[in-house]
Order: sequence, then structure tokens, then C-alpha cells
Amino acid sequence: MTREPSNPTRELQREAILNAKGRPRLLLVEDDPDLRTALTRNLAEGFEVTAVGTGTSAVDLLVRVTFDVVLSDIGLPGISGIDLLSLVRSYDLEVPVVLMTGQPTVDTAVAAMEFGALAYVRKPFDFGDITEKLSRAATLARLARAKREAIDAGLGGSPLAGDRAGLSATFDRALAELWIAFQPIVDSQSRRTAAYEALMRTNEPTMPNPGVLLTAAERLGRLDDLGRKVRAQTAAAFSQMDRDVTLFVNLHSTDLLDPELYDSRAPLSKIAPRVVLEITERAALDGVKDLRPRTRALRELGFRIAVDDLGAGYAGLSSFIMLEPELVKLDMSLIRGIDRSPVQHRIVQTLTALCRELSMQCVAEGVETPGELGRVLELGCDYLQGYLFGRPAREIAPAAKTW
Repeated sequence: MTREPSNPTRELQREAILNAKGRPRLLLVEDDPDLRTALTRNLAEGFEVTAVGTGTSAVDLLVRVTFDVVLSDIGLPGISGIDLLSLVRSYDLEVPVVLMTGQPTVDTAVAAMEFGALAYVRKPFDFGDITEKLSRAATLARLARAKREAIDAGLGGSPLAGDRAGLSATFDRALAELWIAFQPIVDSQSRRTAAYEALMRTNEPTMPNPGVLLTAAERLGRLDDLGRKVRAQTAAAFSQMDRDVTLFVNLHSTDLLDPELYDSRAPLSKIAPRVVLEITERAALDGVKDLRPRTRALRELGFRIAVDDLGAGYAGLSSFIMLEPELVKLDMSLIRGIDRSPVQHRIVQTLTALCRELSMQCVAEGVETPGELGRVLELGCDYLQGYLFGRPAREIAPAAKTW
């Protein structure tokens, strides 16, 4: 694996992130001095608290100092808590923000969700409840930093391919020749096949991999056509399987805008309790409005949610805050060669620990060698996937007995 030249500053930052065992750093923004003092005193045991009384002071600190979480009143003089949240997002800072108010309104609640507040708390509040929310926020912040570490390590990439000449006709042929491959996923405890991932394939020779097919669908505005065909064929093939086996199905973020996905009569919806919907973090979710109600509707149908490709793409907190996934799939770029890379080992160790803290199960993708297998078992990954257990195939076959 090609590595970039050593950067002493980056190495120090990496050590600080991966080895941080101190209290999370909390920025408290509250204009009431009595409440500010009470919050500082009550939160000091679990957090390193920096307290200020204005939004302006908070912004000045945020652009110079790294915090794990921000707790801010909405009704601040000058720059309000909503304005502060908006400014945080405009700086593209990933720090989670918890807002509190003594005068809740629909407008402020909507604005808080629009700008990505992690929580919206009404005063007076229980100190135990707000401490729990802040602790979860700090955990999410550490997870985001670990994700950035994966990207800084130079892992992952995405191809672009194809031109527009005859693209529509070629895409139609690819859809007509579409088929579904299934790859086994193994339970690390029982060592038995627990699930399969459905992977789209086509016999159209000019579209040799799913990435090219997706690029064509995006350029033609036909992601709905592709997504519906994949889901229908997947459901048809899988409906005959044992009911205790789970199916992982990939979604493009645009699929979340397709009304058919939420139709209880749709083929995949009919087997929803057996299905985990994988949403890749390579595709940002910013264009999907009402994401929380949409994922709630999917869960009401029986689906579970997984964040795919953790460590390979979009490194924001959005996928965790908004999706609240039951499962997380660690990208194969983190797993391949993990037994030979101390950096990858420590990144995955951090990610698995944080996911356990958030009650999310981990799937290690791309396990190909006994050495990689031993390391991900040691790190406590719940499920395993890769060529060591089986390659994607049209036939739904159990994993090979290799361990």
C-alpha cells in the first residue's frame, strides 16, 4: 500500500485522537450567569467545560479550539443559539450541538433540525438527562474523528467512467441484462452464515462494474429505474430463502426519495423484517429532506438501517445523527492488510469500540486472509464478509468453512 510521507504534526494529532482518554471538551454557551455556573459545576465531573455568555464569544472559540460538543441556549443576546448553530455548519465544523430553551417554538425546533442540532432540550431539564445527551454527542464526535483518520490514512477511492454517446441505449441493455449476486455474511460468534448482501451485476460488456452502471443512471436521471429493478429482482430471488437469514440491500441516497421504497405492496417491503438497507456514506445525505421521517417510515415497514463503507467517504456526523443505524459496515480499505498495519488496526479498534458504545453492530468487509480474520475477531467485529468466506455468486450458497 502506498503511503504519503510522514507528517509529524499529523502523527501527533492521530495519537491525540486515538489515545484520548481524558474528559470530552464541552463548550457551554449560556447568558444566565447562575445557570451557567450550575451547569459548569454539574458537568465538570464528566466534561472539560469552557463556559461563555455570548454567541460571539462561542464563535471566536470554535474557529480556534477543538471541542467535542457544544451546549448552547437559544435565547442569547446578539447571535442567537440558532444563528450560532448555522454559523457552526457554515464553517463546516462537525462538532455536535445540543440546544436548550425555556421558550420552545415550532419555528426554533424546525430550524434546529434543519441545521443539524443533535438534540433540542426544554428548560427546566434534568441534569442526568442532559448529561446523557451530551455524552452521546461526545461519542459521536470521537467517531467522526476516527472516520476522518481513515480518510487521512489515504484509504479508499471512487472511479468515474463512461461517456454520453449512446448512453441511454446502453443503459437500457444493461437493465435488461441485470442480475443479482449474493455474498455470504458470517456471524463471528456462531461462525455460521447469518446474512447475504445483494450486489447488482449486468451482462452488458460496456458496463463492467456497478460503479459504471450507477454513474450512467445518475447522468441519465434514471436512478429510480435502476433502484426499483434491483430491489424487485433481489426480493424475487431471496423470497425462497429460510426466514432466519437476513438480506443486505444497497441504497443510493436518491433511492430514499423514491415513493416506491415506502410502498408496503412493493416486492422488497413484503420481506422487510428480513432486510437491512445499506446506505453508503460515499453519497452525502444533504439532498434528502425529511430524512428522519423517511427512515422512521422504513423502520415501521420492518426494515433496519446500516451505514455502508464507513471509513471510505463522507466523514460528517450526518449519517449517524440522522440515520441512527442499527449496523455499521467497515469499508474493506480498512480491513485489507489490517494484520500488517498498526494504523488500520488502531482505527478499526477505535471504530468498533465507539460503535459498541452506541449499540451499533459492526460488519467487517473485505476479509480475505486468515491474518485479517484473526485481527477482526480480536477486535470484536460482530459480522464478517469477504472472499475468505465466499465470492458473490448468482446462486445463494452458504459461506465456506474456513475457520
